[in-house]
Amino acid sequence: MTENKNSRLYLGPDDSTSESAELQHNQVAWDRLVEKNNRFTRPASDEDFNNPLAVVDGCGWLGGDIRGKKVLCLAAGGGRQGPLYAAAGADVTVVDISNAMLAIDREVAAARNLQLQTVLASMDELTMFAVASFDIVIHPVSTCYIANIEPCYREVARVIREGGLYISQHKQPVSLQLNQVPVGEKYFLENRYYTDGKPLPAGVSGSLVREPGTQEYLHRWEQLLGWMCRAGFVIEDLTEPVHAKVDAAVGTFAYHSQFVAPYIRIKARRC
Repeated sequence: MTENKNSRLYLGPDDSTSESAELQHNQVAWDRLVEKNNRFTRPASDEDFNNPLAVVDGCGWLGGDIRGKKVLCLAAGGGRQGPLYAAAGADVTVVDISNAMLAIDREVAAARNLQLQTVLASMDELTMFAVASFDIVIHPVSTCYIANIEPCYREVARVIREGGLYISQHKQPVSLQLNQVPVGEKYFLENRYYTDGKPLPAGVSGSLVREPGTQEYLHRWEQLLGWMCRAGFVIEDLTEPVHAKVDAAVGTFAYHSQFVAPYIRIKARRC
Protein backbone atom coordinates (compact mmCIF):
# COMPACT_ATOMS: atom_id res chain seq x y z
CA MET A 1 0.00 0.00 0.00
CA THR A 2 1.56 3.28 -1.03
CA GLU A 3 1.62 6.42 1.08
CA ASN A 4 0.69 9.79 -0.38
CA LYS A 5 2.53 13.01 0.36
CA ASN A 6 0.19 13.87 3.21
CA SER A 7 0.79 10.63 5.12
CA ARG A 8 3.19 9.74 7.91
CA LEU A 9 3.92 6.49 9.68
CA TYR A 10 4.81 6.29 13.37
CA LEU A 11 4.82 3.28 15.65
CA GLY A 12 6.47 4.71 18.73
CA PRO A 13 10.08 4.63 19.97
CA ASP A 14 11.80 1.47 18.70
CA ASP A 15 8.37 0.31 17.53
CA SER A 16 7.67 -0.76 21.12
CA THR A 17 4.02 0.18 20.84
CA SER A 18 3.58 -2.00 17.79
CA GLU A 19 4.90 -4.97 19.76
CA SER A 20 2.00 -4.80 22.18
CA ALA A 21 -0.24 -7.83 21.82
CA GLU A 22 -3.25 -5.61 22.46
CA LEU A 23 -2.27 -3.22 19.67
CA GLN A 24 -1.36 -5.93 17.21
CA HIS A 25 -4.62 -7.78 17.83
CA ASN A 26 -6.76 -4.74 17.14
CA GLN A 27 -4.64 -3.64 14.18
CA VAL A 28 -5.34 -6.97 12.50
CA ALA A 29 -8.99 -6.96 13.58
CA TRP A 30 -9.71 -3.56 12.04
CA ASP A 31 -7.84 -4.37 8.85
CA ARG A 32 -10.13 -7.40 8.53
CA LEU A 33 -13.22 -5.35 9.29
CA VAL A 34 -12.27 -3.09 6.38
CA GLU A 35 -12.07 -6.15 4.13
CA LYS A 36 -15.55 -7.17 5.30
CA ASN A 37 -16.99 -3.67 4.77
CA ASN A 38 -18.06 -3.38 8.40
CA ARG A 39 -20.50 -0.51 9.03
CA PHE A 40 -17.82 1.49 10.87
CA THR A 41 -15.42 1.26 7.93
CA ARG A 42 -17.71 2.94 5.40
CA PRO A 43 -16.83 6.49 4.31
CA ALA A 44 -19.07 9.53 4.56
CA SER A 45 -21.76 9.79 1.90
CA ASP A 46 -22.17 12.46 -0.75
CA GLU A 47 -25.07 13.87 1.25
CA ASP A 48 -22.86 14.20 4.36
CA PHE A 49 -20.54 16.54 2.46
CA ASN A 50 -23.38 18.97 1.70
CA ASN A 51 -23.05 20.33 5.25
CA PRO A 52 -20.12 18.48 6.82
CA LEU A 53 -19.88 20.40 10.09
CA ALA A 54 -23.55 19.83 10.87
CA VAL A 55 -23.03 16.08 10.37
CA VAL A 56 -20.08 15.78 12.78
CA ASP A 57 -21.17 18.47 15.27
CA GLY A 58 -24.88 18.03 15.74
CA CYS A 59 -24.59 19.42 19.29
CA GLY A 60 -23.06 22.68 18.06
CA TRP A 61 -20.14 22.35 20.47
CA LEU A 62 -17.63 23.67 17.92
CA GLY A 63 -19.27 27.06 17.52
CA GLY A 64 -20.31 26.80 13.89
CA ASP A 65 -16.95 27.52 12.23
CA ILE A 66 -13.69 25.52 12.39
CA ARG A 67 -11.97 27.01 9.33
CA GLY A 68 -8.21 27.13 9.90
CA LYS A 69 -8.38 25.20 13.18
CA LYS A 70 -5.83 22.45 13.73
CA VAL A 71 -7.86 19.30 14.38
CA LEU A 72 -6.61 15.91 15.48
CA CYS A 73 -9.02 13.08 14.66
CA LEU A 74 -7.81 10.44 17.10
CA ALA A 75 -8.33 6.72 16.43
CA ALA A 76 -10.66 7.97 13.71
CA GLY A 77 -9.79 6.37 10.37
CA GLY A 78 -12.43 5.07 8.00
CA GLY A 79 -13.16 7.93 5.63
CA ARG A 80 -15.71 9.78 7.73
CA GLN A 81 -14.38 11.95 10.56
CA GLY A 82 -11.21 13.29 8.97
CA PRO A 83 -12.61 14.07 5.52
CA LEU A 84 -15.71 15.76 6.94
CA TYR A 85 -13.69 18.00 9.26
CA ALA A 86 -11.34 18.80 6.38
CA ALA A 87 -14.32 19.65 4.17
CA ALA A 88 -15.48 22.03 6.91
CA GLY A 89 -12.20 23.92 6.54
CA ALA A 90 -10.02 22.49 9.33
CA ASP A 91 -6.35 21.54 9.09
CA VAL A 92 -6.81 17.84 9.85
CA THR A 93 -4.53 15.06 11.05
CA VAL A 94 -5.96 11.56 11.43
CA VAL A 95 -4.36 9.00 13.74
CA ASP A 96 -5.30 5.31 13.64
CA ILE A 97 -3.63 1.94 14.27
CA SER A 98 -5.10 0.44 11.09
CA ASN A 99 -3.46 1.42 7.82
CA ALA A 100 -6.48 -0.04 6.03
CA MET A 101 -8.70 2.47 7.85
CA LEU A 102 -6.28 5.31 7.07
CA ALA A 103 -6.21 4.25 3.43
CA ILE A 104 -9.95 4.97 3.24
CA ASP A 105 -9.30 8.50 4.50
CA ARG A 106 -6.63 9.02 1.88
CA GLU A 107 -8.87 7.71 -0.88
CA VAL A 108 -11.77 9.94 0.15
CA ALA A 109 -9.48 12.97 0.49
CA ALA A 110 -7.98 12.39 -2.94
CA ALA A 111 -11.39 11.89 -4.57
CA ARG A 112 -12.72 15.13 -3.05
CA ASN A 113 -9.52 17.19 -3.37
CA LEU A 114 -9.18 17.54 0.41
CA GLN A 115 -5.95 18.01 2.33
CA LEU A 116 -5.39 15.88 5.40
CA GLN A 117 -2.51 14.03 6.97
CA THR A 118 -2.64 10.43 8.21
CA VAL A 119 -0.45 8.97 10.94
CA LEU A 120 -0.24 5.28 11.81
CA ALA A 121 -0.04 5.18 15.61
CA SER A 122 -1.82 4.16 18.78
CA MET A 123 -4.11 6.65 20.51
CA ASP A 124 -1.98 6.54 23.67
CA GLU A 125 1.34 7.10 21.86
CA LEU A 126 1.38 10.62 20.38
CA THR A 127 5.02 11.57 20.96
CA MET A 128 5.39 12.52 17.29
CA PHE A 129 3.38 15.66 18.09
CA ALA A 130 4.72 18.68 19.96
CA VAL A 131 3.08 20.21 23.00
CA ALA A 132 -0.03 22.27 22.16
CA SER A 133 -0.11 21.16 18.51
CA PHE A 134 -3.91 21.16 18.13
CA ASP A 135 -6.89 23.42 18.79
CA ILE A 136 -9.39 20.55 18.81
CA VAL A 137 -9.12 16.80 19.39
CA ILE A 138 -11.98 14.66 18.08
CA HIS A 139 -12.04 11.15 19.51
CA PRO A 140 -14.87 8.90 18.28
CA VAL A 141 -15.71 5.62 20.04
CA SER A 142 -12.41 3.76 20.46
CA THR A 143 -11.13 3.96 24.04
CA CYS A 144 -12.65 0.50 24.54
CA TYR A 145 -9.75 -0.94 22.50
CA ILE A 146 -7.04 -0.07 25.03
CA ALA A 147 -6.72 -1.51 28.53
CA ASN A 148 -5.64 1.72 30.22
CA ILE A 149 -7.06 5.05 29.08
CA GLU A 150 -5.06 7.19 31.52
CA PRO A 151 -1.99 7.48 29.22
CA CYS A 152 -4.31 8.36 26.36
CA TYR A 153 -5.87 11.22 28.29
CA ARG A 154 -2.42 12.47 29.33
CA GLU A 155 -1.24 12.47 25.72
CA VAL A 156 -4.35 14.33 24.54
CA ALA A 157 -3.83 16.90 27.31
CA ARG A 158 -0.23 17.36 26.17
CA VAL A 159 -0.90 17.86 22.45
CA ILE A 160 -3.94 20.16 22.81
CA ARG A 161 -3.49 23.86 23.48
CA GLU A 162 -4.75 25.54 26.63
CA GLY A 163 -8.45 26.26 26.19
CA GLY A 164 -8.71 23.73 23.36
CA LEU A 165 -11.66 21.36 23.01
CA TYR A 166 -11.53 17.61 23.47
CA ILE A 167 -14.69 15.97 22.15
CA SER A 168 -14.83 12.24 22.74
CA GLN A 169 -17.29 9.37 22.53
CA HIS A 170 -17.16 6.17 24.51
CA LYS A 171 -19.07 2.95 24.97
CA GLN A 172 -21.24 3.27 28.04
CA PRO A 173 -19.89 0.70 30.53
CA VAL A 174 -23.23 -0.85 31.43
CA SER A 175 -23.97 -1.49 27.75
CA LEU A 176 -20.84 -3.64 27.69
CA GLN A 177 -22.05 -5.53 30.74
CA LEU A 178 -25.41 -6.53 29.27
CA ASN A 179 -25.98 -9.80 27.47
CA GLN A 180 -26.49 -9.34 23.74
CA VAL A 181 -29.39 -11.74 23.22
CA PRO A 182 -32.41 -10.96 25.42
CA VAL A 183 -33.88 -13.58 27.71
CA GLY A 184 -37.54 -13.26 26.82
CA GLU A 185 -37.80 -9.51 26.49
CA LYS A 186 -35.20 -8.60 29.10
CA TYR A 187 -31.45 -8.22 29.48
CA PHE A 188 -29.22 -8.93 32.46
CA LEU A 189 -25.70 -8.02 33.56
CA GLU A 190 -23.45 -10.63 32.01
CA ASN A 191 -20.00 -9.07 32.49
CA ARG A 192 -18.39 -7.68 35.63
CA TYR A 193 -18.01 -3.95 36.20
CA TYR A 194 -14.66 -4.35 37.97
CA THR A 195 -12.53 -6.20 35.42
CA ASP A 196 -9.04 -5.58 36.87
CA GLY A 197 -7.89 -4.43 33.44
CA LYS A 198 -8.73 -7.70 31.77
CA PRO A 199 -10.41 -7.71 28.33
CA LEU A 200 -14.05 -8.55 27.91
CA PRO A 201 -14.83 -12.16 26.97
CA ALA A 202 -14.38 -12.92 23.29
CA GLY A 203 -16.97 -14.54 21.06
CA VAL A 204 -19.22 -11.59 20.26
CA SER A 205 -20.51 -12.70 16.88
CA GLY A 206 -23.76 -10.88 16.28
CA SER A 207 -23.16 -8.42 19.13
CA LEU A 208 -25.15 -5.22 19.06
CA VAL A 209 -22.50 -3.03 20.69
CA ARG A 210 -19.17 -4.75 20.06
CA GLU A 211 -17.11 -5.22 16.90
CA PRO A 212 -16.31 -8.82 15.90
CA GLY A 213 -12.71 -9.92 16.25
CA THR A 214 -11.59 -6.95 18.34
CA GLN A 215 -10.26 -7.05 21.89
CA GLU A 216 -12.25 -4.68 24.08
CA TYR A 217 -12.11 -3.36 27.61
CA LEU A 218 -14.80 -1.98 29.91
CA HIS A 219 -13.86 1.33 31.55
CA ARG A 220 -15.66 2.45 34.68
CA TRP A 221 -17.24 5.90 35.03
CA GLU A 222 -14.41 7.01 37.31
CA GLN A 223 -11.94 6.10 34.58
CA LEU A 224 -13.91 7.70 31.75
CA LEU A 225 -14.71 10.95 33.54
CA GLY A 226 -12.52 11.21 36.64
CA TRP A 227 -9.30 10.40 34.82
CA MET A 228 -10.16 12.93 32.12
CA CYS A 229 -10.52 15.66 34.75
CA ARG A 230 -7.30 14.61 36.48
CA ALA A 231 -5.45 14.83 33.15
CA GLY A 232 -6.25 18.55 32.99
CA PHE A 233 -9.70 18.85 31.43
CA VAL A 234 -12.91 20.46 32.60
CA ILE A 235 -16.05 18.68 31.41
CA GLU A 236 -18.50 21.22 30.01
CA ASP A 237 -21.24 18.98 28.62
CA LEU A 238 -22.23 15.35 28.20
CA THR A 239 -24.89 13.74 26.04
CA GLU A 240 -26.19 10.22 25.46
CA PRO A 241 -26.97 9.89 21.72
CA VAL A 242 -30.42 8.33 21.46
CA HIS A 243 -30.61 5.04 19.57
CA ALA A 244 -33.67 3.63 21.34
CA LYS A 245 -37.07 3.28 19.66
CA VAL A 246 -40.15 2.46 21.71
CA ASP A 247 -41.61 0.30 18.95
CA ALA A 248 -38.38 -1.52 18.10
CA ALA A 249 -38.49 -5.26 17.57
CA VAL A 250 -37.15 -7.39 20.42
CA GLY A 251 -33.46 -8.17 19.99
CA THR A 252 -32.62 -5.25 17.69
CA PHE A 253 -30.06 -2.55 18.48
CA ALA A 254 -32.86 -0.01 18.97
CA TYR A 255 -34.58 -2.39 21.42
CA HIS A 256 -31.34 -3.08 23.29
CA SER A 257 -30.82 0.70 23.54
CA GLN A 258 -34.12 1.05 25.44
CA PHE A 259 -32.41 -0.57 28.42
CA VAL A 260 -29.18 1.44 28.43
CA ALA A 261 -27.71 4.14 26.20
CA PRO A 262 -24.90 2.47 24.22
CA TYR A 263 -22.67 5.55 23.96
CA ILE A 264 -21.81 8.82 25.70
CA ARG A 265 -20.41 11.96 24.09
CA ILE A 266 -18.29 14.35 26.18
CA LYS A 267 -17.28 17.96 25.62
CA ALA A 268 -14.19 18.86 27.65
CA ARG A 269 -11.87 21.87 27.64
CA ARG A 270 -8.15 21.92 28.41
CA CYS A 271 -7.60 24.07 31.48
